Amino acid sequence: MFFRDLASPLHGVTLEKIVTELSAHYGWEELGRQIPIRCFLFDPSVKSSLAFLRKTPWARSKVEAMYVFFKRMK
Repeated sequence: MFFRDLASPLHGVTLEKIVTELSAHYGWEELGRQIPIRCFLFDPSVKSSLAFLRKTPWARSKVEAMYVFFKRMK
């Protein structure tokens, strides 16, 4: 394990926690506005979001970047 891995704001944070915190803070509508993906726009849920994000690296990267920004602004 490298030091940079431990210094990462995503170290030890699950994707479920990321989606849950972002949806609680911003709400699904705002998440869908900022990251326009179907799982945020139509009948959003943590379960459907996790399924999509685990299969789609580009979308997961955007959500993770938003989470890092959210944590730094907090």
